[in-house]
Amino acid sequence: MFRSRFRQQAAISGRMKKNLILFVFLWLLSSHVMGVEVTGVRHWVSPDYTRMVFDVSESVEHKVFSLEKPDRLVVDLLASRLHTELPRTLAKDPYVARIRSSTRNGSDLRVVFDLNVPVRPKSFVLKPNSRYGHRLVVDLYARASEQNQVREVRKSLADPLLRSRDVVIAIDAGHGGEDPGAKGPSGVYEKDVTLAIAQKLARLVDREPGMKAVLIRNGDYYIGLRQRMRKAHQQRADLFVSIHADAFKNRGARGSSVFTLSQRGASSEAARWLAHSENAADLIGGVSLDDKDDLLASVLLDLSQAATMEASNEVASELLAELRQVGKMHKRHVQQAGFMVLKSPDIPSVLVETAFISNPSEERKLNDSAHQQKLAQALLSGIRDYFLRSPPPGTLLAERKSYEHIIERGDTLSDIAKQYRVSLNDLRKANRLKSDRIRVGQVLRIPEG
Repeated sequence: MFRSRFRQQAAISGRMKKNLILFVFLWLLSSHVMGVEVTGVRHWVSPDYTRMVFDVSESVEHKVFSLEKPDRLVVDLLASRLHTELPRTLAKDPYVARIRSSTRNGSDLRVVFDLNVPVRPKSFVLKPNSRYGHRLVVDLYARASEQNQVREVRKSLADPLLRSRDVVIAIDAGHGGEDPGAKGPSGVYEKDVTLAIAQKLARLVDREPGMKAVLIRNGDYYIGLRQRMRKAHQQRADLFVSIHADAFKNRGARGSSVFTLSQRGASSEAARWLAHSENAADLIGGVSLDDKDDLLASVLLDLSQAATMEASNEVASELLAELRQVGKMHKRHVQQAGFMVLKSPDIPSVLVETAFISNPSEERKLNDSAHQQKLAQALLSGIRDYFLRSPPPGTLLAERKSYEHIIERGDTLSDIAKQYRVSLNDLRKANRLKSDRIRVGQVLRIPEG
């Protein structure tokens, strides 16, 4: 009887194993038959290339090749199906006129790019992160021989990325909404003071040729600290200026301070960027970290952070020098701290404590429109001086620099006139100079000669 039961159990166990193997085989077969699903298509145009991203259900095998007469780029996604609509026209894309798809060999997906000019493609797959799943990325670059043709296409499309652009200043009014910040002795809130100064600074920046202001907050509402950084990134800011008003339990504390990111704050943020995959998908100095190995990503991030921190300190020094003309300084030198809003790895960022709102005298000044205007003018002067010295490539200020000369130690007006082959009299007239006295840091306009 025992042997009989044992045989029955063995038979049942054998059937279960067979059924399990059959189930796994059928599941694998059905998965293969279903194939990869393309669930989304995203498109970006940059100054140097076009990027097309296909969101796929799993890692996909693919082939990319070019066809001529007419120019086309073909992307074959093996064992794949399209579960979304492709954009039929791609506005302002110098490379791609339209995109279309079809089924190939009954199971493969073929995507065809109808091109304006021949391209040099680059494709790669990306692993999932917390924001996106599997992705196939196809980048289209102009062939060297086609660069001039691409420029002409860009002009015809009026692509704003091609033209010289304004320097973008992101102005962040601290606190807001349910976060009022510090409160002065008479009830003045930091959030109201910072917004008033930020709005005045934005108006001054917008009046400057070659500069454009972006207000991170333009009303009494709350914005998270990382969201402030993201908004600056979305606007492609060249500088982030966060405006605050200090407070201390000792009401005698007074004066302005300027902060940049500390080395410890930079290190902690670098670790966060490398540890969190949603950050790795962002651009650092125009380079995506998402498809780089850990070592290369770390090196690229370090380089970007080092350049950003150096620029931040230069801007902060200019702001500090200008604020000295407005009132007392709480700290004579640029300070370092780990403020969240300063942690962008690729946007120079500074935080300005305009004064102590906890000091009754400084609270009155901070609440005075005329004093707010003086603070805004000082901040503008510092920002302008920095960007006249170091304009970002591709900006109108970079073009202007070709027709300007910044006075350095040892320069004389006559030497400058000889250097640019213009007459001394024309140089005086162009700059409304009543004498030949010049100072270090002064910017001279060079007349055409």
